[in-house]
Amino acid sequence: MQGRRQPASRRTVRPSQSQSRSSGSGRRRRRPQARVSAVRFVDTNVLIYAASPAPDEADKQRSAQRLLEEGDLALSVQVLQEFYHQATRSNRLGAITQEDALQFIESIRHFPVQDITLDVFHAATSISRRFRLSYWDGAILAAARTLGCDAVYSEDLSSEQDYDGLRVIDPFTDQ
Repeated sequence: MQGRRQPASRRTVRPSQSQSRSSGSGRRRRRPQARVSAVRFVDTNVLIYAASPAPDEADKQRSAQRLLEEGDLALSVQVLQEFYHQATRSNRLGAITQEDALQFIESIRHFPVQDITLDVFHAATSISRRFRLSYWDGAILAAARTLGCDAVYSEDLSSEQDYDGLRVIDPFTDQ
């Protein structure tokens, strides 16, 4: 597909010329292992903080914005829906306008976004039953797994919990 970034796990990392040439001793120089960053899924709360103008959330806002600027991340349609709804609620501290919410969503469209499909739905119900989670948390984990993520950045799910190889990381634990 044109315009889509290749997932980090499939990127080809080529060694520099100095790494691939042999040394003067006749032995080949050992190539260092290429570091490939893993794709991490972003939960709604990270987006909420990244877009928040509330002074009380300034530390979390900086952390969330830093996360969005670095690394290979992924989202789901569910996360975008939840963000739009929560960020624009008039009774929310730090609510933003609908226009600002849509602009924010446009600014993160370069990340892969998992659609809500029947397969994701079935996986979500299975995950939520198995781990005794809400359907919505199961849907987050199902979308992340479908996209091949190894971790989910979330303040809401139990930090460091492992869901069959999908780890939860709270990006705000030092706040």
